[in-house]
Amino acid sequence: MPESPASRPALLRVRDLELRFGERSYVMGIVNVTPDSFSGDGLLRGTAKAQTASQAAIAQALRMFAEGADIVDVGGESTRPGHDPVSASDELERVVMVVSGIRARLPGVPISIDTSKPEVAAAALAAGADIVNDVAGVTADAALAPIVADHGAPYILMHSRAQPVYEDVVAEVIADLDRALSRAVAGGCDPATLIVDPGIGFGKTAEQNLAVLGDLAALRSLGRPILLGASRKSTIGKVLDLPVEERLEGTLATTALGIAAGADIVRVHDVAANLRTARMSDAIIRGGWRDPEGSGAAPRGSRTPGT
Repeated sequence: MPESPASRPALLRVRDLELRFGERSYVMGIVNVTPDSFSGDGLLRGTAKAQTASQAAIAQALRMFAEGADIVDVGGESTRPGHDPVSASDELERVVMVVSGIRARLPGVPISIDTSKPEVAAAALAAGADIVNDVAGVTADAALAPIVADHGAPYILMHSRAQPVYEDVVAEVIADLDRALSRAVAGGCDPATLIVDPGIGFGKTAEQNLAVLGDLAALRSLGRPILLGASRKSTIGKVLDLPVEERLEGTLATTALGIAAGADIVRVHDVAANLRTARMSDAIIRGGWRDPEGSGAAPRGSRTPGT
């Protein structure tokens, strides 16, 4: 580690989805089975019980897939600053019914479990989850890697720090992720199944988050697919001076610019709008679009006369 950019896997199959990295970007919808999500979309609010929240979460996931999501990411513990820790038993109660419910209704779709607890990851994978999204990917112990390895599951390693103290934030994010990749491989994970996430909003100031977003392409040096999770984050709110429910346009900017910089997966709350942004970004950045009416697209790098 790090591997060369050429070693980025061209294909990773998850259920019925072929993740062809480099050909197009993928959209991961966020399903929060929590009472205290920073984005205000937690489904366990007020007096809602786990079973009621599970039904709502399953319905939300089905709606996201109908809107075109490639993957949904189910989480049972908020990761916002100052969140209340959740026991493994409570987290299991929140997420396992959701994972199994989605799987029963849509057997071929990819489901990700958002957790750092080995017992939750193991139960969710047994219930039908396919991917583990670990927000403590660079800080947790190595207990999760062997569980992921035993299932042969893709493993998303997210960057975070306890304190936003850096001399060079981009270089240190890359170095921390590189060490996390090495630990995952030592724990038995196939390098081809590992995905990195720079952790926008985790242990970073707004200025540091913007620096990472502005130099996201540097993460390509790790040779792994890149997941970007900037949806509705506080940095967008600070830059635009907007509350969480008004951060869609800011999120779409991070999606478009992130894809231009090499993001392979965008993790978002608003699937339909981000999917359209991703498809347009792919057409511009990655090419390959052809006019279905047969009029012929101008070759890449050329212009049609008069345009």
